[in-house]
Amino acid sequence: MDKIDKWLTIDELASYIKMSRTKLYGMAQRGEVPASKIGNQWRFDREEIDRWMKAHATGKGEPKA
Repeated sequence: MDKIDKWLTIDELASYIKMSRTKLYGMAQRGEVPASKIGNQWRFDREEIDRWMKAHATGKGEPKA
C-alpha cells in the first residue's frame, strides 16, 4: 500500500482538490485555506484540508426555506 503524505505542496493540493495553483496561492496568502508557510514554501495538511472542504461544502441536501 502506498504511503499518503500528510503534507501537500501547493501543486499537490491543486491536483488533489482540482483547483488552480494561482487561486490556492491567493487563498493561502489571505488565510482562506488552512496552510503553513515554511520559508517561502506553502504546505497544506491533508487532514485539515479534508475538514475544511467538508465545512465549506454547499448543497448538503438541506431544504431551502
